[in-house]
Amino acid sequence: MSQSQIILLILAVVGVVFGIGVIFIGRRAKPAPRTTIAQQRATTTVVDTPVEAPVVTEPVVSAPVIEEPVADEAVVEAVVEEPVTRSVRERLSKARGALSGAVGSVLGRSGVDQSTWDDLEEALLRADVGVKVSKALLDDLRGRVKAKELSTPHEVIGALRSTMKSRLAGASRDLTFDSSLEGPNIWLMVGVNGAGKTTSLGKIAAQQVAAGRRVVMAAGDTFRAAAGEQLATWAERSGAEIVRGAEGGDPSSVIFDAVQSAGARGADLVLADTAGRLQSNTNLMEELRKVRRVAEKGTGRVTEVLLVIDATTGQNGLVQARQFAEATQVTGVVLTKLDGSAKGGIVFAIETELSIPVKLVGLGETIGDLVAFDPDEFVDALFD
Repeated sequence: MSQSQIILLILAVVGVVFGIGVIFIGRRAKPAPRTTIAQQRATTTVVDTPVEAPVVTEPVVSAPVIEEPVADEAVVEAVVEEPVTRSVRERLSKARGALSGAVGSVLGRSGVDQSTWDDLEEALLRADVGVKVSKALLDDLRGRVKAKELSTPHEVIGALRSTMKSRLAGASRDLTFDSSLEGPNIWLMVGVNGAGKTTSLGKIAAQQVAAGRRVVMAAGDTFRAAAGEQLATWAERSGAEIVRGAEGGDPSSVIFDAVQSAGARGADLVLADTAGRLQSNTNLMEELRKVRRVAEKGTGRVTEVLLVIDATTGQNGLVQARQFAEATQVTGVVLTKLDGSAKGGIVFAIETELSIPVKLVGLGETIGDLVAFDPDEFVDALFD
């Protein structure tokens, strides 16, 4: 084969290879065929997910919070709501605790012996019944056991309960209101600071207004800071009217003005707060005597002098009762915080030794928790 033939053969081979390469490259660069929307829907699996409707949140407008002006923390505590279904027995759990252990111990014995009297005496003293009253109660029981009237522990406990009830029986516990007076009835509230005097006055005012009487409060405690403001808050809440004087002013003049104002307005009742700095302060006692004298210079008459005693003070309450009774002719006792004390036996000491009836007792913080004292219910609550 000649040289020219070889060259032609090489060129032919190169041409064939070049042509095959062009074809191959063209096929690789050719675009994929377009797929229509219909073809895509036909080849795609669609999962139907339920679409929730958009939640439209409307703006929430809060009710306005109206705050009443409160001048004293004691007033705030006094309007705290409590379940009204609580029984006297439940409320007197602490007072009952002073007797329950001894009663259980006595009832657990087979007979009556010296330990019976020891346990009962200790329990009565711990409950603040007082030495004199406790001795009288137990001496009576000992005599009845000796006379064979009582023989078992159950009979002794039953007799003790009955005797305690009888010692509280017969006293008039109604709040005195003389409807025949030309002027208003006047109820003086006396007692040491901290006993709950002003708060008790506010609760009584609310109860009397609810009973249909027109009430005027006299802010006669002009020496204690914020006492007037505290009473003004109670007046607003109870619907009573109030007469106030200058701080540090003469208490007698404030009460006199309140009585005059009540007479002019045709009010039925004046509830007069008084100072209570110290029960041993001679000047205070003289001041209280003056308050009573001045209060009755007009047409009004003092028909109640209520001594407010904190039950947690125990026998100190008896000392207070003696001194206030001498100065102001106390007609009744308001015993506060009885639900928080194990010293409820002070009721017996006050009534037996001083012949002053307990008329109202505080068993909680709300207005409705200042209730008329029921001796039978009280004694039963101590023993049950």
